[in-house]
Amino acid sequence: MNTALGAVRTASGVSAALRPALRPALSPAELAQIARHSADQPELWRALVRFEAEKRWYVRLACGDEHEVWLLTWLPGQQTGFHDHGESSGAFVVADGALTERAVAAGRPRSPGRRLAAGSVRSFGPHYVHDVRNDGIDPAVSIHAYSPPLTSMRRFEFGGNGLLRVTAEDRTW
Repeated sequence: MNTALGAVRTASGVSAALRPALRPALSPAELAQIARHSADQPELWRALVRFEAEKRWYVRLACGDEHEVWLLTWLPGQQTGFHDHGESSGAFVVADGALTERAVAAGRPRSPGRRLAAGSVRSFGPHYVHDVRNDGIDPAVSIHAYSPPLTSMRRFEFGGNGLLRVTAEDRTW
């Protein structure tokens, strides 16, 4: 998401406390279905879309015991950097525009990245490390689903010995 996980806006404008991590986890395939279903209903999220030049913008659309759904927007050049989603599995759908994903295999980033056009879906299990970016010239919108709801993210860089964890971010709300 962003570097400040505690500064998250929800669609209702109210932050809800996350429940304990003792909740059932949905599979990456189930999360892909949830993200696809959400993306296929733009009337539920289109009015929430906005773009910010200084950082990627995002808003949580839904949160339950099993999963949560997020809307993210991307101006050209914006990216996540290499990160994982801790113990959560995830999926995302490119709703508008195009994004590029670079995943990590054997401790090194795969090159080149995979271009994801509107309608593309990616899903993954826990500890999956990737970088998502808007390499295009047009803004992009994506819908993400995570299960269990996110409680942490880890950021990574690459050194001479491969993948290095740089920071860990715990959600405090």
